[in-house]
Amino acid sequence: MALKKSISGFRGTIGGKAGANLTPVDIVSNVAGYGAWLLETGAKPLVVIGRDGRPSGPIVKTLTAATLQSLGIDVIDLDFATTPTVEVAVKQHDAGGGIILSASHNPKEYNALKLLNGEGEFISAAAGARLMEIAELGDIEYAAVDDLGKLLPDGTALQHHISLVLAHPLVEVEAIRKQNFRIVLDAVNSVGAIAIPALCRELNVVCEVINGELNGEFAHNPEPLPENMTQLIERMETSEANLGVAVDPDVDRLALIGPGGRWIGEEYTLAVVADYVLSRTPGPVVSNLSSSRVVADVAKSYGHDYHAAAVGEVNVVEKMKAVGAVIGGEGNGGIIDPALHYGRDSLIGLALVLSHLATSGKTINELRDGYPHYEMIKDKKAVADSYDLNAAFVRVKAKFSSVPTNEVDGLKLDFPDGWVHLRASNTEPIVRVYAEAPSVARAKELAGGVMAEL
Repeated sequence: MALKKSISGFRGTIGGKAGANLTPVDIVSNVAGYGAWLLETGAKPLVVIGRDGRPSGPIVKTLTAATLQSLGIDVIDLDFATTPTVEVAVKQHDAGGGIILSASHNPKEYNALKLLNGEGEFISAAAGARLMEIAELGDIEYAAVDDLGKLLPDGTALQHHISLVLAHPLVEVEAIRKQNFRIVLDAVNSVGAIAIPALCRELNVVCEVINGELNGEFAHNPEPLPENMTQLIERMETSEANLGVAVDPDVDRLALIGPGGRWIGEEYTLAVVADYVLSRTPGPVVSNLSSSRVVADVAKSYGHDYHAAAVGEVNVVEKMKAVGAVIGGEGNGGIIDPALHYGRDSLIGLALVLSHLATSGKTINELRDGYPHYEMIKDKKAVADSYDLNAAFVRVKAKFSSVPTNEVDGLKLDFPDGWVHLRASNTEPIVRVYAEAPSVARAKELAGGVMAEL
């Protein structure tokens, strides 16, 4: 994979030649650009870093920390940490920024640098453009020997994060504790194996962990999709647990499985959480253009506004702030609760799901039955770097000229009984094709008709 640079940060495969993959040279140059940009803005010269369980993590962490220190920036090292834990820790330490060392759902050969500002949120597109300009120019002044930054290990970040979750006004701690819930967690051999059981212990929830060895040797494709969750689904078919939970390697995505092995899925995670939040806190809801219609349906059932944002956490957060949303996120299982922080967070997501179960007296399967039924398919088409996606969009619009479209982010076609969304990936050389309809067959039919024009 070619090294990808975007507002999501820098992502690529380990090894190969500099400039084409995520090599030591690329890590150092891009971290130096980030650090120089941070100092240019006058931010506090203090950066929090944390990593997921990937085998390349120690090397990437060492290079990242040393580069920042060489610029005179102090580094708080959380070592193993979830993405939302790093985000929360930036605010905890009043740091100037943060770097998350994780390639999220990508396979183990990938790693990435995900860049945060002083609010613990992903940096803006303008900030990303400026730091890439600095990195490419290479005209960066490093600190003299007496001004080098310090490396400051911190083992308190996860407990601080959990304490904030427990103090959240909508997390019904005592109600959850009284239920003696049992869950099965697929931790996919990464930091979820530390974070989710620690939260469960505080909530008196028994947590059975599968794939809990924290070695980054992912037992299966780490993206929490049903085809990758066969082990967890099979375990839930025979388990007496109340809930099955799947997270991705950096624990910002949450997928749910019900008793009997029923796939609730990542698309319905936000619907379950939004239902609970709106029952207690009125206000708008935001998700992205590729998220299920069920979120809009839930908002409508409470008489509240729904808003769609471009795909990408930074875009959803921007829209949430603009409309004053009380809950939001992405259909990939990313829950963003502004009462905690503006970042996708599986810990608060799980706590709110358990609160919903504890206070409603319903099972997760019963909650799922109460929402409109949609089926979504998520496909992709590999493309060359030279592929003209705009020309492809012109062909699609010509073919479906009577169908309303939205071009805020790629191209979305809103059919009467479903939709298809096409967009270029920010992290891989592919075109993502999402479609939703009342049945899988219809979703495939809609997507197939559109993909034929690609």
